[in-house]
Order: sequence, then structure tokens, then C-alpha cells
Amino acid sequence: MKNKKLYICYFFIAIFLYSCESYFFEEQIQNTPEENFRYLWNEINEKYSFFDVKQIDWDSIYSVYQPMIRQSMSDGELFSVLGSMLNQLKDGHVNLISPFNVSRYDISLLGKENINERLVKEKYLGNDYFSTGSFRHNYIMNGNIGYIRYSSFSDSQITNYELDFILKKYKGTEGLIIDLRQNGGGYVSNVFRLLSRFSNKEKILYTTQIKSGTGRNDFSDLEVVSSTSGSGEKYFNKVAVLIDRGTFSASSFFALSTYAYDNMFLVGDTTGGGLGLPNGGQLPNGWTYRCSVTRTIAADGNNYENGVPPDYTVILSDYSVSQGIDNVIEFAAEKILENNY
Repeated sequence: MKNKKLYICYFFIAIFLYSCESYFFEEQIQNTPEENFRYLWNEINEKYSFFDVKQIDWDSIYSVYQPMIRQSMSDGELFSVLGSMLNQLKDGHVNLISPFNVSRYDISLLGKENINERLVKEKYLGNDYFSTGSFRHNYIMNGNIGYIRYSSFSDSQITNYELDFILKKYKGTEGLIIDLRQNGGGYVSNVFRLLSRFSNKEKILYTTQIKSGTGRNDFSDLEVVSSTSGSGEKYFNKVAVLIDRGTFSASSFFALSTYAYDNMFLVGDTTGGGLGLPNGGQLPNGWTYRCSVTRTIAADGNNYENGVPPDYTVILSDYSVSQGIDNVIEFAAEKILENNY
């Protein structure tokens, strides 16, 4: 597939750039706090793909953090400054990695968790739920709907057997609910494997491009990423996908891809983004970093790195939880059982 070839190409570009960095350090750059700071700031400046959509003035970030650098500062102090600078990007795919710490931006800070896991287990999964691979699932709404909780794309590779079992089980239902709330992502391949079961036709999902130069707008030509129709059991009835701000990376890709399917719709809160593939390199002191170096353009021409919006915004209410009900699931179920949505 074209998209698979594209990811392989990006991988070898990453290996080449990393090798070039190692050679460059040996020849020119000194290992001082100031040089490490300047090198990291410049690498992000030239490689990061979302300054425009996030409306970040990276030059002003330099002005704020450069005065914090001192020649005599410890590794811990330097890491704190550099990590804090990277967190200004508010991107879960941006990290600084040292032998003693990893900087990260916690995407859960973007908004309220739109799920109560205990309530889901007690009310909707029940004690007799099925556990098939990484999926937990059961019938809800008197058997009219299949509820599937998928909390991580990274637990394992989805198998054809798992998908065949689940889709055969709920073949006679009026619809499915796939719950991706607080799903932080994982294997992108799982996105395509799951999507392949909801259509008999190839679907154009989105386009993507990689940062190709040092200028802010230097990107490669757009490449089309498509799904496959896939083999095995299919499901063509309505599918509601539940999302929130903790729905990130591969989960955001899945949410964005549902726009291409007439039988799928999104319910909940805006996702946490993560629609850029990360790549990175090494600082003069040996620490490594990564940042988003690609960008994804939806079928409607928009860049949803700040979050894929739902078709229906539904926020979990404290009142519904106190009544033992998840109003996000209930809303999705109502939409499935309607004649139209």
C-alpha cells in the first residue's frame, strides 16, 4: 500500500538524519549547557510541523528560556529548562529523553476525562463481558447494540481472528459503540486493520506530508493515505465512536478516518490531537529528543492537530454518573436506534 511505503521512507530518512547528527557533534559542537540549548531550540525550529496550527511563536520561546541557561548548571537543572521549553508546544509526541528522566506534555491536562471506568464496567460491560485480545465487549440496550471498549491501540496487534469473532457476535445488532475515550494511541497499523472491517471499498482517509526543509512551510508533496477493504467479517450498520481529550495519536487518526465512512459518527469531546508522526535525534550531551515532523490534512482540507472534533459534543455529567448512567454512551445508543442520525 502507498501509505505503508510512505512510513518506511520516513523511517530511513530518520536513520540518515540521526547518523548525520552524530558525525556533526564529533566535528563541531561543544557539550555545554548553552550549546545544548541552542541545538535543541534550532532542531525544533527547523523540524517541528505544527507551529502554524498551534499559533506558537518559537522565537519568543527562545527569549524566555535562553536567559535561564548558565554555564555552571547541573544536568538536572538543564533538563528542567529544556523539558519545560518543549512542553510549550503542548504536544504529546514531543519528548526529551535522558538517562535519568523523560519530559512529556500530559495530554490529560487538555480537558476533563470524559469517562468513568468503574461505571462503564459495572453498568455496561457487566460481570459477563468478553475479553478478546485488547477488546472488552458485551451487548447493551437489551441486546440491540454491541458495546466495545478499546482502551489502547498499543497493547497488541489486532488479529483477524479477534475481529471476526467480535463482528460475528454482534452481526445482528442495530449498531456498535466503539469506546476510545482515554485511548492514548499505539500501533497505527491497528487503525487500518479495524477500519477495513466497516466497508467493502477502499477509502481515502487523509493526506500527509513530512517536513522537508528548514523553513516553516517547507513540506513534501501531499501523499494520499487510504484504507483497504480487507477480508473477513464485515459490519455495515451504524457505528458510534466515543472520544475525549485523552483520545490521542493513533486514536485521533482513527477518529479522523471515520469522516470517510457514512455509517460511522463521533460522540463525546474533541480528541487530544497527535496527528503528526514523531522523529528526532541526539543532543551534543547524548540526550535524545523527538518531535512531530509530519502533518495530516483531513479530507475537508483542515489540519486537526489541536483535536478532531466530534459530530456530537456530549460531556459526561456528574449528575448522570451519580444516577449510575454514562450519558455519553446513552446518547450514542439513542442515535444508533434512531431511524436517521
